[in-house]
Amino acid sequence: MKDFWILPNIYIIMNTSFATLDYVIFAAYALVILGVGLWVSRSKEGETKNAEDYFLASKSLPWWAIGASLIAANISAEQFIGMSGSGFAGGLAIATYEWMAALTLIVVGKFFLPIFIEKGLYTIPEFVEKRYSSQLKTILAVFWIGLYVFVNLASVLYLGGLALQTILGIELMTGVLGLASFAAAYSLYGGLSAVAWTDIIQVVVLVLGGLVTTYLALDTVSGGNGFFEGLSTVFHAVPDRFDMILEKGHPEYNNLPGIGVLIGGMWIANLYYWGFNQYIIQRTLAAKSLAESQKGILFAAGLKMIIPIIVVIPGIAAYVIVNDPSLLGSLGEAGMQNMPTAGTSDKAFPWLMQFLPTGFKGIAIAALAAAIVSSLASMLNSTATIFTMDIYKALINTEASETRTVNVGRISAFVALIIATIMAPLLGGIDQAFQFIQEYTGIVSPGILAVFVLGLFWKKASNKGAIYGALASIPIAMFFKIGSKGWMAGSSIEGLFPTLPFLDQMGFTAILSMVVIVLVSLRENRNKQDAKGIELKKEMFDTPAIYNIGAFALMLVLVALYAFFW
Repeated sequence: MKDFWILPNIYIIMNTSFATLDYVIFAAYALVILGVGLWVSRSKEGETKNAEDYFLASKSLPWWAIGASLIAANISAEQFIGMSGSGFAGGLAIATYEWMAALTLIVVGKFFLPIFIEKGLYTIPEFVEKRYSSQLKTILAVFWIGLYVFVNLASVLYLGGLALQTILGIELMTGVLGLASFAAAYSLYGGLSAVAWTDIIQVVVLVLGGLVTTYLALDTVSGGNGFFEGLSTVFHAVPDRFDMILEKGHPEYNNLPGIGVLIGGMWIANLYYWGFNQYIIQRTLAAKSLAESQKGILFAAGLKMIIPIIVVIPGIAAYVIVNDPSLLGSLGEAGMQNMPTAGTSDKAFPWLMQFLPTGFKGIAIAALAAAIVSSLASMLNSTATIFTMDIYKALINTEASETRTVNVGRISAFVALIIATIMAPLLGGIDQAFQFIQEYTGIVSPGILAVFVLGLFWKKASNKGAIYGALASIPIAMFFKIGSKGWMAGSSIEGLFPTLPFLDQMGFTAILSMVVIVLVSLRENRNKQDAKGIELKKEMFDTPAIYNIGAFALMLVLVALYAFFW
């Protein structure tokens, strides 16, 4: 999922000294993405795009495109810079976001996707209409559009622009406009097809660029003896930074509350993000078949396992270098300038860029741009999908032609991008903007997750119960947040509010929201099923042998990793 620690207000810290070759490499990357995006966007002679073509890529995506697109939509500036910074500050424990996401994807592929695809959905709000009511669907559709425009798009633009400002020294607004224009150039016209097929290239670029940075950081740590020697050196130099389950009292415990990352609120955050997030789940709905979609989910889960290598390990390597300046070698005093510190850990990834030789800097910047632009393109397409299918076609123009529907999708995406571009610089006034936004988004996500989970798997869940549960989740979440933020400190009622880590707050909020839904629903449906309850059959959840084998192998790897790094 998009992670909770990300990019505080950091400043221009270095000049990457781009050479001509670096510019050529970056320009080649940009031209390839634009060329492929526009090429796959073209319409066949005599044909025009319909809604299924534009919003669901004609339901033609193969598994490898789905898996690559899922990762490209997910990985952005906050992983490359924010998670590297968290690796510098706290070590490998932050990787639990990536590894637990792999397990979550397996659950989504087996238990959620069969229902979504069987119902032929375009959007997640559409499921709400089929299971509960059109009123609740409209409420959630408006919520998600607001979330995507004012939170997701704006924050990715801001953090991406800030990353480019930090690394290249360009103006923040210049970076924001450049990223917005790049994403719009191919995604607005081509729709999901352009987004998904270019994502394949984006993933190759971001993984390659990330591995280059990791390799050279570890090679520096090992004194030029390569990747594996560097990894061994880092592990033995700071073994405490390879603990996955943090003890109470650890500086990062409130962010990663011990065993709670395995059995607590992390599940709430991950299931909401990977299971009911339109810009993630949309590419799985565009698969050729359910089996193809599930294989794509499995492929994405496998890719999530290697992401910490390219976004967390560099941060730990930077920590080792900072604490042993002799490793800087020929960089000497130049390398010591603007070193990341305990209070500026998000400088770690940009600081490592100076170790990259000519040519490799271009690859690394292309990787960062690929991560940002692919996420922007995915969010734009999904915002347009929800507005067009759940608002415009459902409420404004129910008789809209296919051509008009597609054009409305393009216009709504453009308007969303304009609004987000205006909003992006305003986030600069918030310290740790992304962390702030994610934390307060977490106030509503547990209630929405409760609505979906009970709607999927409990036939008595009623529309009234879902509405009451979703609404009740907000004061419940605020009850926990009041104590944890210390807003009542010193008052006579301070002791009434518990103090809990953020992920634990999410877990308890989701459970209590489910209790509200159950109690209200039972008043209506004590002795009967809800009229819109989903009829579940065992065979719906049968998965191909390759999925079962791959899922089992991934779970074994996860058990081994947590056992080794416990």
